[in-house]
Amino acid sequence: MKILKKICDGMIGLAIGDAIGVPVEFKSRQEIAENPVISMREYGTHYQPMGTWSDDTSLALALMDSIIKKNKIDYVDIMNRFSDWLLYNDYTATGEVFDVGNSTSRAIMNYGRGMNPLECGGISEYENGNGSLMRILPIAFYLKKHCDLDMESQMEIVHNISALTHRHRTSLIGCGIYINIAMNLLEGRLPLYESIEQGIKTAFAYYERKTWNNVYEYLRLMNLSDFLGLPDREIKSSGYVIHTLESALWCLLKTHSYTECVFKAVNLGEDTDTVGAVAGGLAGIYYGLVEIPEDWLKVLARRQYIEELCEKFYISL
Repeated sequence: MKILKKICDGMIGLAIGDAIGVPVEFKSRQEIAENPVISMREYGTHYQPMGTWSDDTSLALALMDSIIKKNKIDYVDIMNRFSDWLLYNDYTATGEVFDVGNSTSRAIMNYGRGMNPLECGGISEYENGNGSLMRILPIAFYLKKHCDLDMESQMEIVHNISALTHRHRTSLIGCGIYINIAMNLLEGRLPLYESIEQGIKTAFAYYERKTWNNVYEYLRLMNLSDFLGLPDREIKSSGYVIHTLESALWCLLKTHSYTECVFKAVNLGEDTDTVGAVAGGLAGIYYGLVEIPEDWLKVLARRQYIEELCEKFYISL
């Protein structure tokens, strides 16, 4: 049952981080500094009730539900569910899609026009937003239960899941690094710093063998001690996939609890819901639900639905 608990920890952690970031999305770091986020808020940027999560959580849940229903990775079915989210408001917190990235929207429209799911995502270097990184966490749980797969097979799944909406190698690599870190945290054998460091090194070694030179765009992460020492001004929190991954890991490493981590992530400003979600998913796995304030859990939109989906996901695995 340990993996069931970890699935709930990670997915609720992701949704909470997302929900804390939603009210201040697109605000600059300077704006937020005038009124720092120190609690769960309501309304704000998207005028949503307290505890409302966005596309980050919706698409992660859609991915989970596809694996549950098909009992395997089915790229057509995943894109069908992404389409149901965008067009019919499925998998939403309040029955409304209020936030969607341009690359994700274009990819879903490409699929609607009959394109192969694995060719729907943008391949341009200007389409390296964080829209695949934000939703890919369920794949860490899937691969953990399919430990018979070799590294090549595991990474192919990660890359294909990203390519549904984001097909450029920079996005694929960001997802690969993130999933390797998440899988190390699921093991629970190493302290936080070592888990993250080992995940990064495993991913880098793989991409270097593949001669994917885009991996060096993430070079700051290779020397983790120096990266950890960077001041706030050196950490960017835009929607660029590299910025999102770096800022999420920096916040996780600079703090000592789930609460501290997501507050630090959100107070960086800009793409607050996604940085909060990416950091919150990993922090949830590491610290567990017991570290998340009960008053946050009580107001989280559709919490019971998320938990039930996590249990069904566990059973399907």
